[in-house]
Amino acid sequence: MIHALTLILACQLAGELVARLSGLPVPGPVLGMALLFGLMLALPRVAATVQPTGEGILRHLSLLFVPAGVGVVGHLSSLGTHGPGLALALVLSTVLALGVGALVFVAVARAFGGGDSDA
Repeated sequence: MIHALTLILACQLAGELVARLSGLPVPGPVLGMALLFGLMLALPRVAATVQPTGEGILRHLSLLFVPAGVGVVGHLSSLGTHGPGLALALVLSTVLALGVGALVFVAVARAFGGGDSDA
């Protein structure tokens, strides 16, 4: 488990270094994840080593939300002051995201001939 966790963190560090040194507009952990994915494809032994540790991390992923909950509770007064604006922004951004997603879906369906031919 220690070897797998070290490999995961080393890939994240390598991705962070590449992102910062190259100036790419991609987060370092994403580059690190791509590196780890490439290593797992090239060397199946790496995949077998990392799998149990990755599954353990995913099983306890909900623990990562505890700090966010503590932060919200710590700033309840600010949340109360700005609550209506935050709620409005949340609702509007959700509606806009759904609308844009639907419009993109329709545009792609029309572009690739998936239109109303069956209707």
